[in-house]
Amino acid sequence: MKYPKLFEPIEVGDLVFRNRILASATGHLDIAGDNSLSEGALLYYERKAIGGAASVVVGECSVDPINGSRGGRTVALNDFASLGYLGRLSDYINRHGSIASAELQHAGRYGSAGLGPSEGMVDNRPVRAMSEEEVEAALTAYVNAAFFAKMAGFKMVTVHGGHGWLPQQFFSPATNSRTDKWGGSVENRARFAVELVDRIHNRCGSGFPVEMRISATELEDGYGVEEGIEYAKALDGHADIIHVSVGVHGSLSSDRWLRFSPTMFMPDGVNVKYASEIKKHVKISKVATVGSLSDPQMMEDIIASGQADFVALARELLADPDMPNKARSGNENSIRQCIRCMSCWSNLMAGGIYCAINPETSRERESKFALRPAKKSKVLIAGGGIAGMHAAITAAESGHEVILCEKTGRLGGGIRVESEVPFKVHVEDYIKLQERSLKALSIDLRMNTVVDADLVKAEEPDVLIAAIGATPIIPPIEGIESAISAQEAYASPELVGENAVIIGGGLVGAELAIYLDMLGRKVALIEMGPAISASGNRTQGSAISMEMRNRDIKLEFHSTATRIADGGVYYTGPDGEAFAKADTAIYATGQKANTKEAFDLACYAKLFYAIGDCSGTETIFAAVKNAYTIARSIGRYS
Repeated sequence: MKYPKLFEPIEVGDLVFRNRILASATGHLDIAGDNSLSEGALLYYERKAIGGAASVVVGECSVDPINGSRGGRTVALNDFASLGYLGRLSDYINRHGSIASAELQHAGRYGSAGLGPSEGMVDNRPVRAMSEEEVEAALTAYVNAAFFAKMAGFKMVTVHGGHGWLPQQFFSPATNSRTDKWGGSVENRARFAVELVDRIHNRCGSGFPVEMRISATELEDGYGVEEGIEYAKALDGHADIIHVSVGVHGSLSSDRWLRFSPTMFMPDGVNVKYASEIKKHVKISKVATVGSLSDPQMMEDIIASGQADFVALARELLADPDMPNKARSGNENSIRQCIRCMSCWSNLMAGGIYCAINPETSRERESKFALRPAKKSKVLIAGGGIAGMHAAITAAESGHEVILCEKTGRLGGGIRVESEVPFKVHVEDYIKLQERSLKALSIDLRMNTVVDADLVKAEEPDVLIAAIGATPIIPPIEGIESAISAQEAYASPELVGENAVIIGGGLVGAELAIYLDMLGRKVALIEMGPAISASGNRTQGSAISMEMRNRDIKLEFHSTATRIADGGVYYTGPDGEAFAKADTAIYATGQKANTKEAFDLACYAKLFYAIGDCSGTETIFAAVKNAYTIARSIGRYS
């Protein structure tokens, strides 16, 4: 691989980014009066995911459209009527193996309500200083918007805290002259940004990444890079990614906004030096750089030299959304590099975002449904579970040469341990159907075959798809060595005694509790949370809960198992320490994706994808969706 560091996967929170290229936020003006994005706008964002970006940020998402909108139409993250199209948008991005992120914006003093950290004037109209209650309301709006985005399927959020938006207004001494806890010292001025990141994590979970864009310097009439470094240091360990830009939105006569969107008269990567300087002082958070980046070799050098952990691209992915896949596959000579002619900006101000050298941009709807014929590729798939089988079938139906390797003697993956469960009979029927479909196609099926580096190098595939599953997490509980996993209990229910205690109330543990009850065992289930965790499938969660109410299953919520001994499980619940009798303790505390094993193979093929449980998906729905989408795109774009 020519750019190994640029395409090295990286973990952030609970997510794995498949490479170091972020599709930075760009707005889209095709927004209806009800603040819903058009189908064309959704396809505009999807196209970047198809092209191989690790994440795609949806721009112009307002956390408070009434008070915090700068004007014009924005994506409303406080309107439940928006959930339908936002859920479809996040799916369009996520299903390609990219990570959907929503950009959270609040214009503050530039907004319709004219509220800012301190009083002043903007465009000849007065700005009123926010009261303590209004500051709290703004923070709450960010948190609610982030949770709303998570409900809609977004896997992370990007807080726009640079370019003069509200968090920067609080940090900048030019716009913040407060004397309370929100103003004065660097610590106080950074407090708003730090608070909103922490509160989003508290609401959405510590593993839900929060990216914070900042301006390292305001360049004039504000703070310089020295204070920008202090801003980043205050955010270190709070924000998962610190996205370093520069400047402030302003009039066209000011060059401050042209610095965060550099012109052709500025050198490539002109703003990398600011991210590089901040990277020296940040110890925990990842750092992203942005601004006039088009050359993959420059991006490789930035990552390899430690100047940043990510490169964020905006205009380059308008010029060529396939740039990541082209660079990865050794096809860099075909990359259309942005010429920085500013046509996209000019067209955006006139009502649309178009690129001078890529006529497809903002016209994705025209090409989406005129599906290009697939260039025949050699596809090697590691893993014959739900995801691997569906990827093999889809790729073969698209005309590709397909090799499917399964390390065991049986297709279907880990879910086959549930083949005797009565209420999973149709899942087993589905897997058998997939087996028949595989045999009916010209697929080179290799059982009892592990895909390793030697095999990949010998086969020289154009595309490698890893679908190698996940491994049960063994919780750090005293005496856990005497327990068995949920998978073992499903496969060999005769190992389970008369009294069973299941630790973990996700789908696996809850459905196992029902199965064991059907087999006549007395079952207790201990779960840390307030209810059954259904991996986002709320309807199935309701069905499980209803079934449990009809059975003699003891449920202990808000409870944590502490020790397995003396014929049972000790746990701490709402009323203190308690004990549950158990002949058999079973842990169903989730699975760790085999991410490292999957990505260890990534450098041996031109194009690489991780699907199924090894990519962090947890459901049949997600596995099939991603497998189909990725396999169907092979040979049609880059």
